[in-house]
Amino acid sequence: MAKPDKDRAERERARVYQARLQLRASQLGRRRRDTIVASVVGGIVILAAIGGQFAYYGAGPGAPLPEVSPSPSPSVSSDPVPGPTTTP
Repeated sequence: MAKPDKDRAERERARVYQARLQLRASQLGRRRRDTIVASVVGGIVILAAIGGQFAYYGAGPGAPLPEVSPSPSPSVSSDPVPGPTTTP
């Protein structure tokens, strides 16, 4: 009568061991997938932050204002420059 009890215990240990192996394999797969997803999302966030900085300082309120360069204004006058006048 000891033989059936021994066989049943061995089958139970084998079943528990296989379940543990499957759990471990699924945990590794889930961790790998989570790491990949977190890396991709983190990369997107970093790229969005960099793009936001470029947009803010390139076209937004942080953009430098264009400087007005002094340009000579054309002052063409048709009146001759008055010179010393001589009165007789």
